[in-house]
Amino acid sequence: MFEIWRWSNLGLAFAMELAGLAAFAWWGWNASSSTVLRLVLAIGLPVLAAVLWGLFAAQAGSTYGGPVVTPVFKVVFFGLAGLAVWTLDHPILGAAFVLVVAANLLVIRTGNLTAGVAH
Repeated sequence: MFEIWRWSNLGLAFAMELAGLAAFAWWGWNASSSTVLRLVLAIGLPVLAAVLWGLFAAQAGSTYGGPVVTPVFKVVFFGLAGLAVWTLDHPILGAAFVLVVAANLLVIRTGNLTAGVAH
């Protein structure tokens, strides 16, 4: 039963990471009336966020992550994603996103659910 709980929470964490990238793309698409700028932002922001995630927060191979940097980066990443959704006139969805992420990360952290996962 623990393994189901563990992998469900880790799967939710991955889904929330993808939802964060989608939030940046959604915000980027709505940030301008210029089609070219919309495309640049809708593609560029998630790509930039994914590269930064790889550098600071990825479990396997984060170059600059650490016990302080990684949690701070995750708070900034998910906070900005929630804010992006909020500014798109979806404040309840933005707040719900941040609350689900916070609860999920708390369960993973306090339950030591990453033990045994390949790093």
